[in-house]
Amino acid sequence: MIKQFTKTTKMTRVKKEPSLRFIALGGLEEIGRNMMLFEYRDEIIVVDMGLQFPEEETPGIDFIIPNTSYLEAKRQNIKAVLITHAHYDHIGAIPYLLGRLGNPPIYTTRLTKEIILKRQEEFSKSIKPIIEPIEFNKVMPLSKYFGVEFFSVTHNIPDTVGLILHTPMGKIVHPGEFKLEHDKEGKPKNSELEKFAKIGNQNILLLMLDSTNAEEPGYSLSERVVEGTLEEIFRKSPGRIIVGTFASLLDRIAEIIKIAQKLDRKVTISGYSMRSNIQIARRLGYIKINPEDIIPLEEMSHYPDNKLLILCTGAQGEPNASLMRIINGENRYLQIKQGDTVVFSSSIVPGNERAVQNLKDNLARQGAKIYHSKIVDIHSSGHAPQEELKLVLKLVKPKFFLPIHGYYFMRWRNAELGQEVGIPKENTVLTDNGQIIEITKNTIRITKETVPAFYVMIDGLGVGDVGEVVLRDRKTLAQEGMVVIIATLKRESGKLLKNPDIISRGFIYLRENQELVEQIRNRVKGITLRIPKFQPIDADYLKSLIRDQIGQFLYNKTKRRPMILPVVIEV
Repeated sequence: MIKQFTKTTKMTRVKKEPSLRFIALGGLEEIGRNMMLFEYRDEIIVVDMGLQFPEEETPGIDFIIPNTSYLEAKRQNIKAVLITHAHYDHIGAIPYLLGRLGNPPIYTTRLTKEIILKRQEEFSKSIKPIIEPIEFNKVMPLSKYFGVEFFSVTHNIPDTVGLILHTPMGKIVHPGEFKLEHDKEGKPKNSELEKFAKIGNQNILLLMLDSTNAEEPGYSLSERVVEGTLEEIFRKSPGRIIVGTFASLLDRIAEIIKIAQKLDRKVTISGYSMRSNIQIARRLGYIKINPEDIIPLEEMSHYPDNKLLILCTGAQGEPNASLMRIINGENRYLQIKQGDTVVFSSSIVPGNERAVQNLKDNLARQGAKIYHSKIVDIHSSGHAPQEELKLVLKLVKPKFFLPIHGYYFMRWRNAELGQEVGIPKENTVLTDNGQIIEITKNTIRITKETVPAFYVMIDGLGVGDVGEVVLRDRKTLAQEGMVVIIATLKRESGKLLKNPDIISRGFIYLRENQELVEQIRNRVKGITLRIPKFQPIDADYLKSLIRDQIGQFLYNKTKRRPMILPVVIEV
């Protein structure tokens, strides 16, 4: 039935109450590039500003950072940037993005602050960040509508924090990246459980949980177990010990140094980022080292092999990192030799499996004995596995649940864990980068609106100047190679003055494929003969003909599509 309005009928427009908006600019479809924001009216709070390491699909790229075009248009609304910890997937994009966002104040812990400032020094044109001190377990006002309460969590780098964000719609809990600390019996400490239970008593609207280890059953491996296994390996190693790990895995590095001191081994550090991080951690008191126990690389020859332990970066097989340079013989003080023990005390970042396998193969060929976390307990992840995630979900008792950090399947599995402990499926949201979630006191929904969240590539000094077209060309060159065809013609007549020159890179070996080369030359000659004579040559048109027709000919012959680069020289 359609209601008929009369002249006396009053039409009233219901004013829509503003909702809280959540947007992830990275971290919800990959490992790394973590950056998200909360927006209410004209205020924005940003959480983390990380980078992502390159993938197979991004050849030649140094890093990938979040796309901040949405934020740049609203930079005057950004009230604060909250940083949970000092891993590069959470702070690595700061030198590239902070100036674009108007240099808003950063709130974080002491160690994270120092690592951010140290990294800024490496960028000559970077601005000086404004970093505010924080207080734990106390609500700190950030703006008119937002406040934050920081609480300490256990990760694999000191000074990691979780957040309770106070918003007009309610309290949102983001524990950052964490695991539960364990007692000597291997059970989560009561202090850990009490911390999350206390948070759960605050009527939490939304809980956001890291999904990196949502596929892993059980509980975290205790760091005490890792420490004991490392000590056992170190004791029975007859020669030098080389430990590859992340430069930011400072808790583990501190354990390794402590064991080395106990076994009377001198420690040397290979890798600029690791040296910098250890210096900062020593200055702040997170790592305690006797100065005489640390020696420079160039002094290793003064000590017997069984008195040395080398800490180095590059356990992911990065081509320019310290461990790879040692294997390749590019380190003038240290080469792998028979009797060395190499320990990988880190997990493999998804996508790096092939590079790490090559690393182990090369070490084995050069005579090293290798230990990694698949064969002995020498690494404990900093990310909570299933039983710890479920414990936190039960203790916090959120109204809504938002799995974050990781590929879609990881987040989907995390959502299932929430349903296993009683969170209704309709109260759980799985979103992707760039999608907008609207949150009210009683609802949570994904809108049809999106913001730009595609990759921004860092290549050398260029930020964002490598786009999809450039990546496509790089992949074509890597997979199919290229063929350069040089045609020299007389300008007036369009007649070829000599046989076309053919250059192949990554496609065919010319000396062994002379028949195919001659066929290409004859095809080019045929194309030039069809050009109308006695009129100026249209070089662009000729190049287009060569590119299309030779490309199709080579595909018919080889079922491959090399990049065709025609060069037309007019004389």
